[in-house]
Order: sequence, then C-alpha cells, then structure tokens
Amino acid sequence: LCNGTHICVKTLYPNIIEATIITGCVRGEDVFIPRIPLIPNYLPFEFKRLQFPARLAFAMSINKAQDQSLQVAGINLENPYF
Repeated sequence: LCNGTHICVKTLYPNIIEATIITGCVRGEDVFIPRIPLIPNYLPFEFKRLQFPARLAFAMSINKAQDQSLQVAGINLENPYF
C-alpha cells in the first residue's frame, strides 16, 4: 500500500485491519494492515504509541446525495463546486 490508496474495511481486529483495495491496479485484493509502533525521539522522555496507518473518510457526490434523508450531515465547500 502507498499514500492515497483507498480501501474498504471489512473487519477491525485489535491489532490488524482486514480490508479490500478499491483503487489502483490491484483493485479487489484483500490486505491486512498491522498497527505501527511510533517512538518519537525528539522528546525529552520516551514513549511508544501504536496506531493504524489509516484515516477515516466518507465521500458522496452531490448527485448521489439527492433524495436521501439524513439526521446529521456535513459539507465541505472550500473549493468552488458549482
């Protein structure tokens, strides 16, 4: 996997994400993403943090959003879309 790869999460385990790649030339391939330990060395004390190398995102085109009833919705119009 590389930065910008889109995945669909199938199962969340305590230390692994099971997902399917949905973009690129290996579309449809199942992958397992482990937690990655981060140990910063720029602080005066030492600690270790475990995190998944993924970011949560939801997307929907404006056309697909028509005729849907949502209790809560957010919209980002920082760029001109119309």
